[in-house]
Amino acid sequence: MPIQFGTDGLRGKADEELTEAIAAALGAAAASVLGTQRFYLGRDTRESSPRLSAAFAAGLISVGGTCTDIGVAPTPGVAAVCAEFHAPGAVISASHNPWFDNGIKVLGVGGVKLSDEVEAAIESKLPEFLNAALPELVAADQDASLLESWVRHVDAALEGDLSELVIALDTAHGAASAIAPRIFRDLGARVIVMGNEPNGRNINDGVGSTHPESLAQLVVESGANVGLAFDGDADRLVAIDETGSVVDGDVLMTLFAEDLEMRGMLAQHHIVVTVMSNLGMLRHLEHHGISASVTAVGDRNVLAELNEGGYSLGGEQSGHIIFSDLATTGDGVLTGVLLAGLLQSSGKTLSELVAQSFEPYPQVLLSVKADKSRLDDREVRFALEAAETELGATGRLVVRASGTEPVIRILVESQDADQAHGMATHLAEIIASA
Repeated sequence: MPIQFGTDGLRGKADEELTEAIAAALGAAAASVLGTQRFYLGRDTRESSPRLSAAFAAGLISVGGTCTDIGVAPTPGVAAVCAEFHAPGAVISASHNPWFDNGIKVLGVGGVKLSDEVEAAIESKLPEFLNAALPELVAADQDASLLESWVRHVDAALEGDLSELVIALDTAHGAASAIAPRIFRDLGARVIVMGNEPNGRNINDGVGSTHPESLAQLVVESGANVGLAFDGDADRLVAIDETGSVVDGDVLMTLFAEDLEMRGMLAQHHIVVTVMSNLGMLRHLEHHGISASVTAVGDRNVLAELNEGGYSLGGEQSGHIIFSDLATTGDGVLTGVLLAGLLQSSGKTLSELVAQSFEPYPQVLLSVKADKSRLDDREVRFALEAAETELGATGRLVVRASGTEPVIRILVESQDADQAHGMATHLAEIIASA
């Protein structure tokens, strides 16, 4: 089966599904398509990341490209460096996946997501370079100081400082482990940190945005005003209010949208969300004069819609939030800084702000280990059609194959919580049956 990009680049088990040979071939293919100008490379803290980064650089150099390795860096940091130098780049990371997985995200010129056409062109080149000998490892230029331009950019996005706040951070033992605490401290906050001791194998292990329970406990025990949890490459954020409750991307986008709208800064009174966003959110925003575009899952789809429509805010329930006037990709640290700024300027607690937000429709999200071909099964299709008919206008059903894992995700949303739970469970059983 040919190697293909998923929703966020190549991803798989390191050294088995994603090897140094594949990384080198991807580097060569990317340079062949995007041009042999200088690339900027960054990586997360997985033990496989340095060697995959070195292989990618070697492939790139083998076809006449040049590159600078900025070391351990969040995805938005690498994207910001690419934007500064109007150059392409790549990030070695599997985001929220466990340590034994890894991935490669190739960024286009200016730090933007690749279009479908460019991805297809790179994919078509991969077999040619995979069949060639592994290129000689030639060290890329090293310059970790380049990341400071992103730090200054994040700092400058905040009006004022954060001197009135105590902020608990969970950096997921990932790419933001060293730099995120410094950013918040430099902005004046008192910072308490967990999940910031990467050892190559503990990234996302019970910590970070996909495991916010420990951070919630830390927030309550420390009396922090807010908790901010990033994932392995820090392009997403999940927040914890002062009571220990999780605040997801839908709620955060609602708070930002209403604040920007009030200040006359929400372009076209419009935001961009995905099909996973809560119906309650969309109806709440509509009531407040804010419309929304709904895209397929994936921040690249959100970005495409933002760019096409000239909108300024979009994101996903998972915590990828994009301020298109400030960044070319989701940026968990930037989002956290802006959220903290909103708390300080409002004089309210996060739980008070959330209480003024929307009443979510009950949602049930299940993941079933199954190949995406199950969605073509006649029995499965019949069950999905029946479920959609039953929900009608009072709810919503989204069933999709994951772009990063061999699972099928089921989302059922209904005003009736029992209906949502029962329907999701029933569909999961049908999809799981061989």
